[in-house]
Amino acid sequence: MHGRTVLTLAGSADQLRESLLAGAAEAIERIDLRRHAGAHPHVGALDVCPVVFPDHTQADPASDLALSIADGLAALGLPVFLYGRLASAAPRRERHHFRAGGPERLAERMASGELHPDLGPPAPHPTAGAALVTARPPLGAFNVEISGIDLEAARAVAAELRESGGGMEGVRAIAIELGDGRMQISTNVHDPAATTLGRVATEVDRLARGRGGTADGAELVGLVPERALAGYPPEIPIAGADPIGRTIEARLRQLGRG
Repeated sequence: MHGRTVLTLAGSADQLRESLLAGAAEAIERIDLRRHAGAHPHVGALDVCPVVFPDHTQADPASDLALSIADGLAALGLPVFLYGRLASAAPRRERHHFRAGGPERLAERMASGELHPDLGPPAPHPTAGAALVTARPPLGAFNVEISGIDLEAARAVAAELRESGGGMEGVRAIAIELGDGRMQISTNVHDPAATTLGRVATEVDRLARGRGGTADGAELVGLVPERALAGYPPEIPIAGADPIGRTIEARLRQLGRG
């Protein structure tokens, strides 16, 4: 299974910085990666800390906040790698560049001098690893469950689905075995308003059916923009009673910020 938790916070810049750094300190204290088990790629206990801006007019303030948070994480003893729009070089834009091989491989690359953090110590924290930081627009963290195929076939579905394999634009995907014969295609959709989650689910189902399987359901991880759910197919149900309630806009309205 994933062995991962996603938390979404909303607030002012000062509130977010204070809360994120307090949460990071708690994660460092409580999570020991040497005893961690989980299928999701990662490099640290905190792992990834993006500051999300709902529209591009907020991109620069969000980037400034992300850099301030990165300074705070480094002061807690975490090596910090900036990715996405904050990356110092093109290969460092993708999280996979740092996550490939997991925390153990990251430590080897840092020890050899192949990989240097943007901030913080030159080696991973002994129990909490490292952290990845950026500022970005909202993405869609979206998982589709498949039955009727094995892990090898599910990996083929993920490979054909993701952009790097010639699939859907802005889609990153991996296959994870859930147990009881169920597989999951775990995706990040970088522009879910353009490449909607309904399109992703339908394509996973098509690719799975070509291998003798079928897409049975889906789940949202964190929040997504409302437009990401436009035209979503009801035959691949999203877990939970009200997917619209899992949108950024709905939560901001609840807070009186919409």
